[in-house]
Amino acid sequence: MFRTHGFTIATRATVTAATMGLLFSPVLGGASSAKTGGDQSPQQLAAQAQGALRKATSVRLHYQDRSAAAANSITLPTAMDLALDRQGNCAGSLTLGTHGGMVQIIKRGAEVWLKPNAAFWTSELPGERGATAAKTFKNHYIHGSTNDMVFSGVVNACNLQDLQSAATASPPATLKEGLATIVNGTRVVPLSFEANGLTSTLYVTTGKPHLLYRASQKGPGTDLTLTFTDYNKPVPAKIPPASASLDVSKLQSLLGTASPGPA
Repeated sequence: MFRTHGFTIATRATVTAATMGLLFSPVLGGASSAKTGGDQSPQQLAAQAQGALRKATSVRLHYQDRSAAAANSITLPTAMDLALDRQGNCAGSLTLGTHGGMVQIIKRGAEVWLKPNAAFWTSELPGERGATAAKTFKNHYIHGSTNDMVFSGVVNACNLQDLQSAATASPPATLKEGLATIVNGTRVVPLSFEANGLTSTLYVTTGKPHLLYRASQKGPGTDLTLTFTDYNKPVPAKIPPASASLDVSKLQSLLGTASPGPA
């Protein structure tokens, strides 16, 4: 089976798992001993940031996985930069592990466009088929509908509501506040906790409304970062022209597969 379908599923699973682990860890026992300053506890700041994420109509998500497992894989993402909204529209790019290549992603309504680069094709399809695919789709998007199985992982990854529906857990009681700092020009306060040998840190903007700017998780075999920007900014609506797109049937023909209809 063509691994592109596998990579979309892996992308979905990896990003979801990372998000759940970073933001919505189970409540832990004990009281926080951190000095929070003002009248806001670390738990209140985290809850306000989660609330803002749940209410957002759109957001831009930048995901990075610096672990050795991702770096050495050609199917797991090492980076994703994706603007997405509550209607399921999205635009951005996905980078896979060593020699795995990069894929540009656009989803608008029920239409999807993917533009893998040559490195992606040669790693996904070794030998002549990879070279043929790279040549066939050079400078072109693969265009199809959300009913095409090739795009199933993209459809799921573009759903902001799934991420928001998970932002309901209470912040851990052991959450500790650090000193305010500036990350990429944004003034934030770090809120951290430890669980299962991993340290998770939420970076919440100091100004109101308090927004989740970044979440990181580090530990043995784990080095993940999620950055949230462009709250409530519309997803870019530009779509590729027909001249720069090839129908997904060309890919299916190359692979010797057919696209199933809606489930």
